[in-house]
Amino acid sequence: MKKFILLAIAVFTVNMATAQTQVGEVTLPNTLEFNGESLALNGAGIRKKAMVLKLYSGGLYLPSKSSDAKSIVNADANQAIRLVITSGFVSSEAMSEAVEEGFDASTDGNTSGISSEIKKFTSFFSDEIVEGDTFDITYQTGKGSVCYKNGKELGVVKGMTFKKALFGIWLGNDPADSKLKKGMLGK
Repeated sequence: MKKFILLAIAVFTVNMATAQTQVGEVTLPNTLEFNGESLALNGAGIRKKAMVLKLYSGGLYLPSKSSDAKSIVNADANQAIRLVITSGFVSSEAMSEAVEEGFDASTDGNTSGISSEIKKFTSFFSDEIVEGDTFDITYQTGKGSVCYKNGKELGVVKGMTFKKALFGIWLGNDPADSKLKKGMLGK
């Protein structure tokens, strides 16, 4: 009986350990559920500024694994990017500015067709941001791009053009952080 209990504890511990992935100081779950679909962690990494300042850990969640950034960005499928803030330097203002710069880079400076959507999306970062805050930036088929902060829905932005630009911030040709992009793609 004692051996059985020890074996059960060992199996439970191994299962718990494999249900999460350590990314820097952050532990990301290996699955998330949005829009009624379980999404698997495709890959993860750390967003750094000036090569030393760790701003956040991020993970990409997809219905099935992929290393093809272009197909992920263009897919009309449930997807999510989880960002866990790890630095006090990430303020509401800094996050809004970074997102706007990301849209500019993602669209090669051609944001005019989605400027009102970008304005709405950046408003989701207007409340104070502190270390440990978690943002889930999702695309949900039939609904649009839905942003959550610490599990609370902040709002929805409709349209595939916007979705492509949004996911292009991290996965496009000029990503926010090329090492983070590689990590999210599982490379």
